[in-house]
Amino acid sequence: MKSRFGIVGFRLWTLVACAAFPARLGAESLRVAITDAVTVSHENPSGTSVSLSQGGAVLISLDGEVRFLRGVELEFTVPQTFLPHRGSLALVVYGDLNHVPAPGVADIEARQYSFDPVPNKIQSVYQIPLRPRHGLRGSPYAQVQAAVLPPASFPVLFHVMPIIKGLSEDLAAMHFTLTVRPILSDEGIVRVVPRFPENLPGRPFTVLIDGEVMERPLERLLREGEHHLAIISGDYRNESRVFLVERGKILSLTITLQDPTPLVIFEGPENARVFFDGEAVTSAGPFPVEAGLHEVRFVLSDYTITRNITVQRGKTYRLALAVDLLVEESD
Repeated sequence: MKSRFGIVGFRLWTLVACAAFPARLGAESLRVAITDAVTVSHENPSGTSVSLSQGGAVLISLDGEVRFLRGVELEFTVPQTFLPHRGSLALVVYGDLNHVPAPGVADIEARQYSFDPVPNKIQSVYQIPLRPRHGLRGSPYAQVQAAVLPPASFPVLFHVMPIIKGLSEDLAAMHFTLTVRPILSDEGIVRVVPRFPENLPGRPFTVLIDGEVMERPLERLLREGEHHLAIISGDYRNESRVFLVERGKILSLTITLQDPTPLVIFEGPENARVFFDGEAVTSAGPFPVEAGLHEVRFVLSDYTITRNITVQRGKTYRLALAVDLLVEESD
């Protein structure tokens, strides 16, 4: 009997829940008075506040780079005189609107996302996650909605809905404050912009961020802080650099890809003569050479020094003749 009662009780509760919240099963038709509209953006972290009364609704839209947002925070504040009217209003959020309504009375179809009776306190905070791995945690000061509302469901409608009949004149005349603000992630975006040499346009190359291959398009969301970029190619010089990602910002890294032909630079006294593979060098360079083994010879008056060097592809070599004075002291 006990197990049968439990099953019957569960089924009865399910029917009651479905009757109380039919919109959870699909879209419903609404007629609401839209009194205001706000836009949530990572560029406005302090948010926007609006005033509304019972029965009113606010249209909430997203703007800017939504990848920087973990969620949207709704802070609802009531006057002290509302406290005796607990249980008379609910805060309802609708998403997937069939069209974007204009201010005023609007007939729309939408899907109910959340339904929360206004609690018996002055200020209530609700956090709406926008992505599955949002990392939001509930607390005594903020309630995190269980379901994720993806950015594609915006704009959404925030509605102060009466849930009892015969509202008093005092309650009907009350004004409430809604503050809508973004919940920012600790991430930024890096965007790699390659520039090709004129003699080698559009050759293949691979970009690594922190050791992982960066897929096209060359843009990635990264945690704030220091990261490492490397470019590997058989047609360009390999590149390596460290960059810093800031929270809520886009960093464009312009990488000038270079011809991998080895370069040689010569340095020495003005009266020194330089020979490379037996040919006289008339300028300091840099100038391109073939990869492989080469002979370098410096001639300074009666002094000659010759070295063989192995030049590798994609490298730059500085060949300097240093003349020093050795001082020895003895008793």
